[in-house]
Amino acid sequence: MGKFKALDWLAIVLTIIGGLNWGLVGLFGFDLVASLFGMMTVLSRIIYVVVGLAALYMVALAPKFASRSSEMG
Repeated sequence: MGKFKALDWLAIVLTIIGGLNWGLVGLFGFDLVASLFGMMTVLSRIIYVVVGLAALYMVALAPKFASRSSEMG
């Protein structure tokens, strides 16, 4: 299996950022994206969409993770 591409890494980072933001929302009621870019401004909505697209990409990338994991073990 080949190495991860730049797009793969970008999707991983964006998904982690999204997960951390949801963790902050769940634990403290604090939305970091809204705090930095405004509540549902065009920019914050774009960020939410891009993070959501990264999560969908990660779903498609999951078999690549599974295959790498089986090669290692």
